[in-house]
Amino acid sequence: MNQKKFDIAIIGGGMVGASLALLLAEQKPNWQIALLEAQPFADADQIQFQPSFDARSTAIAQGSVEILRELGVWESLAKHATAISQVHVSDAGHFMGGLIDANTYDLDAVGYVIPNAWIGRVLLAQLRTKTNIHLSAPVRVEKLISQQVGAQLIVKAGDDVFELNTKLAVVADGGDSPLRKSLGIDSNTKDYGQTAVIANIAYSEAHKGVAYERFTAQGPLALLPLGESATAKESALVLTLPRDQSADIVELSDEEFLQHLQTRFGHRLGKFTRVSQRHAYELKLVTASEQIRSHIVLVGNAAHFLHPVAGQGFNLSLRDCVCLVDALIQGEASGKKMGELSVLQNYLDRQALDQTLTIEFSDKLVRMFSSSSLPLIALRHLGFVGLDLLPAVKSQFAAQTMGTAGAKFL
Repeated sequence: MNQKKFDIAIIGGGMVGASLALLLAEQKPNWQIALLEAQPFADADQIQFQPSFDARSTAIAQGSVEILRELGVWESLAKHATAISQVHVSDAGHFMGGLIDANTYDLDAVGYVIPNAWIGRVLLAQLRTKTNIHLSAPVRVEKLISQQVGAQLIVKAGDDVFELNTKLAVVADGGDSPLRKSLGIDSNTKDYGQTAVIANIAYSEAHKGVAYERFTAQGPLALLPLGESATAKESALVLTLPRDQSADIVELSDEEFLQHLQTRFGHRLGKFTRVSQRHAYELKLVTASEQIRSHIVLVGNAAHFLHPVAGQGFNLSLRDCVCLVDALIQGEASGKKMGELSVLQNYLDRQALDQTLTIEFSDKLVRMFSSSSLPLIALRHLGFVGLDLLPAVKSQFAAQTMGTAGAKFL
């Protein structure tokens, strides 16, 4: 990277960082944007993609589809997307459940499930078409220093170290964010005492585009349809377990694991027949105590890391990015400097409702439906009654699921 001065430097080239770079480049072609990533970017000739049963996936809410369409990437993403036509919510041992149907809202789908590898390839291909985005990888930001008129980054690339100056530094380096820690920004952590097992599952019946949120005494589980067709017979699984039980479940043979899952989920999809490689993650709600400082802003998991069962994390972050870009453009139009604290505070104030609603929704959903406490069991059963019988309750639940509650789009 020959140029060492940029309008904006984004540290972290994952899905959130890449999306933000595209949003900025699309809206302000004159802004020079550095995108720095610790892992190498794929070569341009490696964009070809073959779906894999072992691939990790992300649920893209309907609201996020509109953002991705504005970026010009949705047509490509849709080639390997599986539409969610319905979301079925149920509680083990309780007869009533809730159903969110795309037809009710006159939509093609409630959302979509797309392999992460394909999302990454599509975003990278689009990044390479933008002449004002400068990709740099693999590099490591050793230090980030806020200055009076911007921010200074000390960047290591192999054996070389260089200084990068920017008007605004965006920290998007993940939930365990080394830069957040180096800045002395504390994080508020709520430990759920749970472990999530992530895998893909095959079964004997077609999923028909239905996503399942199933709540059991051991914790919630989600099954999101895969296979690019309603006739496919596989789903992405998020299985939540009490942490003290997780090691035993993770170490089960494939056959034993499938039987455990069958017992918890039931036979709505027929017989479970196959499981991919399993990955286990401790579950915590982590929110940064500060998201902004003068010329510095945290986004993505560095700002808020949510429980995965509600599928809200990436979608909230994408809406954050839209709001941030809009606030920066408004700030420039009013004569304010890029990264000025008042500009970033305007972003945070405008996005506060969406963040609060989404984080509380995810947290309360998990805590209520992971509890074996009799009062909470009674409340969650009443919740299902409300979901079935009270349109306002169901509409709010659907709005959060589809990523439209409190959201503002381009």
